[in-house]
Amino acid sequence: MSLVARALEAAGIATVVIGSARDIVEHCGVARFLFVDFPLGNPCGKPYDRGMQQAIAGMALDMLERCTGPRSTWQAPFEWGDEAWRTRYMQVSEENRAALAAAGEERRRQQAEDKAD
Repeated sequence: MSLVARALEAAGIATVVIGSARDIVEHCGVARFLFVDFPLGNPCGKPYDRGMQQAIAGMALDMLERCTGPRSTWQAPFEWGDEAWRTRYMQVSEENRAALAAAGEERRRQQAEDKAD
C-alpha cells in the first residue's frame, strides 16, 4: 500500500496511509501516515466501533488538509484496550491449534466454493 501511495502522490493525487506497521510504512517514505497502535488488519479501529472508526477517518482527512510537508506522521490517540493483545496476537498454542486448523480448512472450503460460483 505504501508504494501505491507514493505512485499516486507522484501523479499528483494526495494520499494518507492508515496503518499499524510504523517502521515499514515510514521506511517506504509515504507523504502522510496516520499510525494506529492496533493489531494488524484493524487500521480504522475495533470492529463495530463506529465512533472510533469515524474519528480515525476524520484524522486522516485532517492530514490531507494540514500536512503539506513530506513524510508527515501522526499517531492516533486511541488504544485497543487490553494490552494483552500484543502477547496473544497470532499466537498458536496447543490450546488453539485445532480450532485454528479448523478455521483455516473452513476458509479454504469457502474460498473454493466462491471460486466455483
